[in-house]
Amino acid sequence: MNAQIAMSKNAVVSYLQKMPRQFTKADIVDFITNNGIEMVNFMYPAGDGRLKTLNFVINNLEYLETILSLGERVDGSSLFPFISAGSSDLYVLPRFSTAFVDPFATIPTLTMLCSFFDKDGNPLESAPEYTLHKACSEFTRVTGYRFQAMGELEYYVIAPDSGQFPADDQHGYHESAPFAKFGNFRTRCMSYIAATGGQIKYGHSEVGNFTLDGTNYEQNEIEFLPVDAEDAADQLALAKWVIRNLAHQEGYDVTFAPKITTGKAGSGLHIHMRIVDKDGHNMMVNPDGSLSDVARRGIAGLMDLAPAITAFGNTNPTSYFRLVPHQEAPTNVCWGDRNRSVLVRVPLGWNTKRDMCAVVNPGSTGADIDASAKQTVEIRSADGSADVYQLLAGLAVALRHGFEMADALEVASRCYVDVNIHAPENAQRLNSLAQLPVNCADSASCLDKSRKIFEEGGVFSAGMIDGIIARLRSYDQAEADAALTDPHKMLVLVKRYLHC
Repeated sequence: MNAQIAMSKNAVVSYLQKMPRQFTKADIVDFITNNGIEMVNFMYPAGDGRLKTLNFVINNLEYLETILSLGERVDGSSLFPFISAGSSDLYVLPRFSTAFVDPFATIPTLTMLCSFFDKDGNPLESAPEYTLHKACSEFTRVTGYRFQAMGELEYYVIAPDSGQFPADDQHGYHESAPFAKFGNFRTRCMSYIAATGGQIKYGHSEVGNFTLDGTNYEQNEIEFLPVDAEDAADQLALAKWVIRNLAHQEGYDVTFAPKITTGKAGSGLHIHMRIVDKDGHNMMVNPDGSLSDVARRGIAGLMDLAPAITAFGNTNPTSYFRLVPHQEAPTNVCWGDRNRSVLVRVPLGWNTKRDMCAVVNPGSTGADIDASAKQTVEIRSADGSADVYQLLAGLAVALRHGFEMADALEVASRCYVDVNIHAPENAQRLNSLAQLPVNCADSASCLDKSRKIFEEGGVFSAGMIDGIIARLRSYDQAEADAALTDPHKMLVLVKRYLHC
């Protein structure tokens, strides 16, 4: 724990010498009054998946104590489609554990994420972050375990093409400068995300890169470390905010859109998951390194509810331009080991018995490090259009559902694929697998069919499910279908949803 504090890039952690979960109101007042902080920002996720901001000038200590204790009123009808103007007042209350110094503010500013409360002082049932909280609590109640997650955040940087050191089209994976142009931008983003409290695993350039009409499009990825799912959602929301702000500052454009043109790599939001016990031990693997029945039960739940989960993770028409065969994006409901064509992948898990560190570095050893914590399972369907709070809540429900399924291990066995599922010789096997939805309306129908599971335990409110279904069904499906074969019409849709 002390090592985490000592190496933290979050100025609040460094000053207070505490982990964020230990922050109190007195700690926040202490930091503000002794670090030249002149403003406080409240930020909160709204119905469009973006973070909204409320600014406060710190006039005096009494006022600071008031906003930290009582929060402030906001107009809920302008934030969420399910709230009417006639009863729209909500409270937003800061979560002290999320405090960070705003890296973009010209005036010294402390920012905190907030939770919503209704007129009676109860958590707002349909608020994104509270839905995730309920999902995680219900998962723990049923299983006795905790749900942890991390995201792979893929995005394109868009900027004028210099014409120098052109990269090979669609071969940008882990490319270095000068063929990759935006490595410095990516590492600055990573530094700023870490300053907000984000726990980053690594960053790199991704497959997608191309030049079109004098403009360079380069795909990058920032991947996180597994943390409790509620923290994972906060980190992803803040990371998107950081990347967009720094791009604006640098004169670039960025997009997390799932697909921006035909024939080029789309951007996903792959989510890695692990189930841990109360002491933090990873329950995904057996002592011999093999995948555990705990993991298989969770996978079975993901298999059963995967079509409905697209309603949270693939939320606009361009999402379904990405979910097509042979694009390293899933179309079938199946899982496998190290196989990027499946929906749920079990990545390489460091269960080799060989000390690779000693092989490449004679005189050193890596054998004393427990690698079991690194084993996760990855769902590959979601993309940057997702509301990360709803998406992770949906995944928590699916994992819990796997523990409640009497035939979970049988389902997991039936859906396992250890081949290239799209190879011609596997056509019969392919036809036996369930399919992911092919458009927004299909996704809405899948959610409607499974909605009772998501509403169990009061996790997703009926109003939230109704709203998601209505939004998905509101899109012009004929327009989306036409775009599949008409590049001009696809461009129209891509531009409309570029900042999904």
